[in-house]
Amino acid sequence: MRLVSDLDAALTPFRSEPAASAVVVDFDGTLAPIVNDPAAARPIEGSTEVLARLVGRYGLVALVSGRPVEFLRPQVPEGVVLAGLYGLEVVRDGQRLDHPGAGAWREVVTDVARSSIDRGPAGMEVESKGLSLTLHYRNHPEIADEVREWARRQAARSGLQPRAAKMSVELHPPIEADKGTALEALVEGLDNVLYIGDDLGDLPAFDALDRLAREGVTVLRVAVAGDEAPDELVARADLLVDGPPGVLDVLRRLAAD
Repeated sequence: MRLVSDLDAALTPFRSEPAASAVVVDFDGTLAPIVNDPAAARPIEGSTEVLARLVGRYGLVALVSGRPVEFLRPQVPEGVVLAGLYGLEVVRDGQRLDHPGAGAWREVVTDVARSSIDRGPAGMEVESKGLSLTLHYRNHPEIADEVREWARRQAARSGLQPRAAKMSVELHPPIEADKGTALEALVEGLDNVLYIGDDLGDLPAFDALDRLAREGVTVLRVAVAGDEAPDELVARADLLVDGPPGVLDVLRRLAAD
């Protein structure tokens, strides 16, 4: 890890060439504080205004998230590109495009979600997202092992693939789609790419940044520090920020005249 010591210097390539630069952020734990009720998550105060300023200046301003795009859309200003469900759903220039192989898995996800609600471990919260679902144990950490085992069994019977997340397990269609593939598709042709994340699911985005850097793209890997931040993400970051307020500070500096 080579942590940058001067934030403004690290942002200089982006601020000096905004039209050739991408600013990409995760949502939960990054733009929005982590909350016990996933449906209640909202961007930190002030972020909507600064994102609107970035949209008018940078080549790409985007959210890459495990959330569905219909959840994300009301949270951000017009012009922010959305890659939801790790890129299975994308909204760009007002047009929505779903991954061509994902639709067939909606019924499978619905079935697993219903089974999880009806017969899953007591205290587990089920968040169905249409093309994927998340099994939460944040409010009952003592059932973590039960939730992981339930997810493993549901994956085995359904063909969905489990992914570890913060105080939860996600189940996804067996499609090559993660934050890395989503990021690379969004930033094609741009010279500078900044990505901010906080979770295990952001590691593929850091992998994508590594690939882009080998191709000559200027990249900045930003990790949100905290008690739940994965060690590997922190170790691979160029810059650490303190929670969503730290993310907001980075965005404001990018937007400064």
